[in-house]
Amino acid sequence: MAISDDTNNKWLAKPSGACCLKGTIHKGEPRGVYKDIAGVETYISRPATGTENGRILLYFPDVWGMFPNGLLVMDTFADAGYLVLGLDYFRGDPVWKHRKNRHDHSNPNFDYEAWKKKHMAFADKHIPGWVEEVKKEYGRPNTKYACVGYCFGAPYVCDELAHGKTVTAGAFGHPAFLKEHHFRNLTKPLFLSCSETDHTFNTESRRKAMEIMQMDNKIYQLQLFAGVEHGFALRGNMDVPYERYVKEQSLKGIVEWFDFWLSQ
Repeated sequence: MAISDDTNNKWLAKPSGACCLKGTIHKGEPRGVYKDIAGVETYISRPATGTENGRILLYFPDVWGMFPNGLLVMDTFADAGYLVLGLDYFRGDPVWKHRKNRHDHSNPNFDYEAWKKKHMAFADKHIPGWVEEVKKEYGRPNTKYACVGYCFGAPYVCDELAHGKTVTAGAFGHPAFLKEHHFRNLTKPLFLSCSETDHTFNTESRRKAMEIMQMDNKIYQLQLFAGVEHGFALRGNMDVPYERYVKEQSLKGIVEWFDFWLSQ
């Protein structure tokens, strides 16, 4: 179900808020390339020759879009053997472009709500066709797929896991825009990488999501970190040892989840 159309129940993981605008930029040189797929610019990161596992990972970005941190995370998934494709459903208009500078997101002329509504509508409409084109262009009859999303990208992970047409397993980090149906409709395994303190997906909402999945016998794993906040898996300060450790453990947990389920 398109997230921009559903008004029937309350948010569990709330829409992206001020906490989603914070973060630090990580060091490194992304190695992927861009290509138009189904009319959407797409970042493609390939595993090194000889390390390919023959699997494809669909990446749904957070509100920062195709920024260095996200590109480097996609490259890290590629290092694990996956062909990674991430679509820019913000079309070159990520949230960081509306900040005065990296430390100030108080631009009075930026209508964050209108920005979210516009890009959700585009993503809702274009993701299904994009997934099909990825399968057509890069998949083979025996290819297995996984998907991962952060913040804004979480509901698209749940959508892929709900209809069960393509992906074998999925994961998200510090989610936003999730309602009860996103958990009730799951048909494939979900990995949740979360922070104990998260104004978007707080303790009460997280427990409700767990309750839904337990009652409905969903397959899931919760990875929960203390001492960090929303955005930890993408925008933490890598000069702080614990924040670097948490980010790396999130990535490691997701890769191991995919490796297991896609090997079954």
